[in-house]
Amino acid sequence: MLDHAWLAARLPHQADMCLLDTVDDWSAERILCRATSHRRSDHPLRADGRLGAAGAVEYAAQAMAAHGALLAGSDGRPRAGYLVSLRSVDLAVERLDDVADDLEIVAERLSGDGNNVLYGFAVRAGDRLLAGGRAAVILDADAMAGPRP
Repeated sequence: MLDHAWLAARLPHQADMCLLDTVDDWSAERILCRATSHRRSDHPLRADGRLGAAGAVEYAAQAMAAHGALLAGSDGRPRAGYLVSLRSVDLAVERLDDVADDLEIVAERLSGDGNNVLYGFAVRAGDRLLAGGRAAVILDADAMAGPRP
């Protein structure tokens, strides 16, 4: 199990925006992370006193970034990734802040190459599916754009 300090050293989000607590399991194809931050009253994604279910996408994106860091195998930060597309997203609840259980975030690499990756993701609390879908990520998007005029 990898802890919050490991995640904070490798994810682009810092301080309160590093939402994950642990990496509980991982392989070349998938990662399982855990989070408790959804219950925090000072959660950075809260609006009007609540954390909407769409925040589950950010939890999934951070799990994907952690997976990329593990696959890169270095102690530094992985290449920057940009979430460019979401597909078939199903939000099964209205909000996350009233979920008592820890969040379990699974991201599974469905396909990819050196610069593009497609992940399937699910965010659960116990046996309950809270959100799921697919996300496309582009790595090093700035480098792909070519020189600027």
